[in-house]
Amino acid sequence: MLTAYDYPMARLVDASGADLLLVGDSLGMVVLGYETTASVTMEEMIHHAKAARRGVTRTLLIGDMPLSAFRSVQEAVRNAQRFVQDAGCEAVKVEWNDTIVETTKAITAAGISVMGHVGLTPQTAGKSGFGMRGKDAESAALILSQATALQDAGCFAMVLECLPDLLAQEITRRLRIPTIGIGSGPHCDGQVVVTYDILGLFERFTPRFIKRYANLAETVRDATAAYVKDVRTGAFPGKDQTVAMAPDEFEKLKQTLGS
Repeated sequence: MLTAYDYPMARLVDASGADLLLVGDSLGMVVLGYETTASVTMEEMIHHAKAARRGVTRTLLIGDMPLSAFRSVQEAVRNAQRFVQDAGCEAVKVEWNDTIVETTKAITAAGISVMGHVGLTPQTAGKSGFGMRGKDAESAALILSQATALQDAGCFAMVLECLPDLLAQEITRRLRIPTIGIGSGPHCDGQVVVTYDILGLFERFTPRFIKRYANLAETVRDATAAYVKDVRTGAFPGKDQTVAMAPDEFEKLKQTLGS
């Protein structure tokens, strides 16, 4: 699974062979410049999900339910329906919170597929900070119970974020549904990353679990700096980027204008 927030990136991810494409609320940080994902609105999520939908032909498209989508169970169901009906998503993703089991049951009862998310939950991480979860037996058992509860509420898959490898392996073994890891080691059924991280496009910080496959930020800086230099020195646009007007037509134009 990879993330995308617009048409061109979604089109490229779709062509990569990825099975799942998540329009993640990570767009708040990597695209919109927010400090956390908690500030993302439903309108922003729907706007970007619609754009991503236009670039997808084969990959399962999942809309990430932002924190603001859960003011009540009824509102959460309506917002999930917006992802499907308005944006064309085929499923939604929900992060663990105290009322998410009831909410998940209501969303699935409305006929919408739901992916769960336990471990580090960025929407509420401000309360306890970012970092690994489930490092001791007590917290590990709690996360396992959360994952099981979401599975039993109807989730079709589970994101495991920032868990020790053995805990992720044990959760994967015990659940009947696929697990998708992010920073949780190699024993999950699948993996997800923020695409901007592996492409080197988001430079504010790089999670320790990220393997960078390209450094596109440097490429973009070099290309745009070269463009600026060419414009300032008169090298762009050059002959190859210029359409010439036939001299006789230009003479006619001058006669028409009375020059």
